[in-house]
Amino acid sequence: MKKIILSKLYHKDKNQIRINFEYNYEIKEYVKKHPLVKWSNTYKTFYLPFSKENANNFCVYLRKKNYLVDFKKLQNNKINTLPKKLSPEITSSIDLFKKWLVQMRYSNNTIKTYISMIELFFKFHSEKNIQQITKRDIEFFNDEYIIKNNYSSTFQNQLINAIKLFYTYNTNQYLDLQNLNRPKKSKKLPEVLSLDEIKQILTSIKNLKHKTLLSLIYSCGLRIGEALNLKTNSIDLNRQLLHIKSAKGRKDRFIPISPTMILLLNRYLSLYFPKVYLFEGQANAKYSTTSARQVLKRGLSKTNITKRVTLHTLRHSYATHLLENGTDIRFIQELLGHNSPKTTMIYTHVSTTSLQKIKNPFDDFNI
Repeated sequence: MKKIILSKLYHKDKNQIRINFEYNYEIKEYVKKHPLVKWSNTYKTFYLPFSKENANNFCVYLRKKNYLVDFKKLQNNKINTLPKKLSPEITSSIDLFKKWLVQMRYSNNTIKTYISMIELFFKFHSEKNIQQITKRDIEFFNDEYIIKNNYSSTFQNQLINAIKLFYTYNTNQYLDLQNLNRPKKSKKLPEVLSLDEIKQILTSIKNLKHKTLLSLIYSCGLRIGEALNLKTNSIDLNRQLLHIKSAKGRKDRFIPISPTMILLLNRYLSLYFPKVYLFEGQANAKYSTTSARQVLKRGLSKTNITKRVTLHTLRHSYATHLLENGTDIRFIQELLGHNSPKTTMIYTHVSTTSLQKIKNPFDDFNI
């Protein structure tokens, strides 16, 4: 029986019901259909407003599908209700920190995440000012807020990054930032699609713009932000090169475009005539990430693929297929824009070609 765990979450200055389950496409789609359920990009979880009535109604809704509902954490998990406002002094410091992040050219997503985390931290320690915070205050916040509210290790690591950067800007000589302990990261392997599954998705999409977008993400191993930030002058059709500008880590790189992709791009450009961005939405604005996800979702719905597939899965699949075709890992690192070869090496663990070359000792038995 499929199990769903309900627990408490403090989000957007309100208590919420957090919905946890081991990834399952059927459960995800059913949960999303509930009129009160929303998705939090901050906590990477589904949730709905906290109330006894909502909890009871949602349990009934889940049991219609015979899902097992565990709501013990909803009953026992204490949430610290935080103040809605920060002191003027803290607010002013956070505003200056935000301006500094902008000046240092951090991405909008990073700035938004770090600011929300710093605000959360200081709401928890609302009785203290910036210079009074100690290492023990950070550990206490981890114990009494992050752990008790069942937030992920990724969230905890991001919080530590945000605090360290905040105090790099707002110097506190008494705060020992070097020895802040971090939780161990889970070592999850990326989901990878086969070549046949990639073809299923791309051939299921009839809209030329949508097909070109997903094809380019896969054929060049792009992050979704990189694809949507492409401008019409990012493509050199004569040299068959794609110029990625100011990608993650503010790095530029060139990626070769396959001849088949060139043909598809030419068809797309001759029909749509984008003005600024290669992929444009309404009023010539940049195409949105939400719209791109919907394109993939509709494509997947027309296939028999049951894996957990995101736009980033296309990038993982591109890298894995390159490795399986014999491409040197150093070239793959360059194409993906990875700083460290260690990041790229993860694809050696999901390459079926590499795994199939391993001789199983059981083959030496004559049974």
